[in-house]
Amino acid sequence: MKKLTILLVVVMSLFSVCLGLTACGKKKDDNVIRVSEVTHSLFYAPMYVAMNNGYFEEEGIEIELTNAGGSDAVTTALTSKSADIGLLGPEGMIYVRNQGMSNAPIIFAQLTACDGSFLVGRPDENTGTFSYTDLVGKSIIGGRRGGMPAMTLKYILEHNYGLTTGDSFEDGVDTVIDLSVAFNLTVSSFVAGTGDYCTMFEPSASQCELDGTGVIVSALGEEVSDIPYTVYTATSSFLKKNPEKIEKFMRALKKGYDYLMTATDAQLVSALKPSFSTTSDQLIISAVRNYIRIGAYADDFVLSESSWNMLQEIMDNAGELSARVNYADAVNTEFASAVAD
Repeated sequence: MKKLTILLVVVMSLFSVCLGLTACGKKKDDNVIRVSEVTHSLFYAPMYVAMNNGYFEEEGIEIELTNAGGSDAVTTALTSKSADIGLLGPEGMIYVRNQGMSNAPIIFAQLTACDGSFLVGRPDENTGTFSYTDLVGKSIIGGRRGGMPAMTLKYILEHNYGLTTGDSFEDGVDTVIDLSVAFNLTVSSFVAGTGDYCTMFEPSASQCELDGTGVIVSALGEEVSDIPYTVYTATSSFLKKNPEKIEKFMRALKKGYDYLMTATDAQLVSALKPSFSTTSDQLIISAVRNYIRIGAYADDFVLSESSWNMLQEIMDNAGELSARVNYADAVNTEFASAVAD
């Protein structure tokens, strides 16, 4: 009887220990950071390089990456505490603040510093030097209304080249920006024959060139630079409770960026292939080289106030800004400044 009592005590002790673990024999890792990305794209290459080259591990943290499939889903993941860090367009943070969200996430770093979309035209109509004035009388598939590709394109056409844009060729409209095509169908619609031009991200733009279905005529990021196009966000409570985690995250991200800027083609493929196993080596190289060429990857993770104001200028021009959002209310530069050159 005594032996049975001792055995029961041991079993209950082991059970109590297991209750404090994620699984019996497996302790919860407090160094895990859950990152929710708006989509999976080579536009975010520095982060994937940092993951695949082990830079986060060197800092003693582990990244759990999930694809939310949209800005709203990223924001929901943050506010519901199912994610620690979100990667999305900063316009999303402006929208939620103007909708009255009191606990809107804080931007603590930028990953990309200009529009990452390219203007792709028909090969038979773009055999010489391209000018934006060639877009008079043309229609462009621009993505979703309120999305940055469409808003940036509108700003470029109107402010840089004095063209009038609209939904149809009426009332003196020079160029139509077609916002009726769902974002995930823009490329396939263009290839099928819709529109004269289309804004595309990589590697879709390079794929069209390889297939002979399109030709890259311009990079929107070269026409309007210094825009915080993709940013990292977290709730204010997470930033306050986990400053060391964010600091480690930023140091690893900087290592990823530095590696990317000096990598050979072979090194690019090696560092990115694990995250893009179905993308050809040629497309990985072409896409990343295009992004490096236009300065898409932010060399300074600090989102400046001038960039923030430019973003809101573009949104306002598109009629999508109900009110200006104060820079100091939305952006924390402490962590990004710590790794700035």
